[in-house]
Amino acid sequence: MKSLGKSFSRRRLFRGAAVGAGLFGVAADQPNRNGKHPRALALIGDRYHNADYIRVSLDRVFKEVGIPIDYTIAYEQLSRGLLSNYRLFLCLRDGMIWPNGYLGPDAYSDYERGLENEFPEAKPEFWITEEQGAAVKDFVETGGGFYSLHNNSHVSLSSKNYREVMGGAYVGHPALRPFQVRIVNKDHPITQGIHDFMVNDEQHYVTYDKDPKYVLLESENIDGLEYEKNGKKSVAGWAYEYGEGRVVFTAVGHTNHALWVPAYFELQKRAVKWLLRQI
Repeated sequence: MKSLGKSFSRRRLFRGAAVGAGLFGVAADQPNRNGKHPRALALIGDRYHNADYIRVSLDRVFKEVGIPIDYTIAYEQLSRGLLSNYRLFLCLRDGMIWPNGYLGPDAYSDYERGLENEFPEAKPEFWITEEQGAAVKDFVETGGGFYSLHNNSHVSLSSKNYREVMGGAYVGHPALRPFQVRIVNKDHPITQGIHDFMVNDEQHYVTYDKDPKYVLLESENIDGLEYEKNGKKSVAGWAYEYGEGRVVFTAVGHTNHALWVPAYFELQKRAVKWLLRQI
């Protein structure tokens, strides 16, 4: 085996460490979170949400905002140490992992009947620990920005600390269908000048824990369709100060098509800027 010698630069060492930690995206030396050049970290991807489409969508947002972003699928690596290198943490993934496997990336398993062997019953487990939830909470309290997107509200079901800083929790959603997103607070820097818009997406229903004055968005199925006993409407976005940092949640996000609706795309860019105190 050929020796690699001692010619590694600090940049090359970081790139190697990033691969080992499950990071991918922009490869560069990590600035201190208090440095002049803010950087974002995105924890993305789960059984129902492929990391590839999320990265494609977010790359457009962060390119236009001019903020470098790193991506990771390694939920187990989430920690105070990892977050210390960033000014913004974004999460678009739910709270479940499937250690014993599952039949497919979606919820439909009718093809199981055609398998030659039996498949064990798929049972999810929660991945986040209270220590990880506390790491996110401390990150925001000491000045970091936290953007929780789409199904990330599900993580709040398994961590008290995470829910405390994120601000709410997942209830459920119907299948993809059109609904309207209304701007509840038109004076906030994130929503000012943005009009109500239609989207074909999973209408996520969430429980909101904080003061109603921080709500920015509301979703409603204007065809009169309800979701179980939860009605036609749900809170769909909020933004507030938490300690020295800031938090934003927006519920739309199951597809590129939904994430790139022009009004919502603009809203995402503004959310990133607001979290970084650029607006």
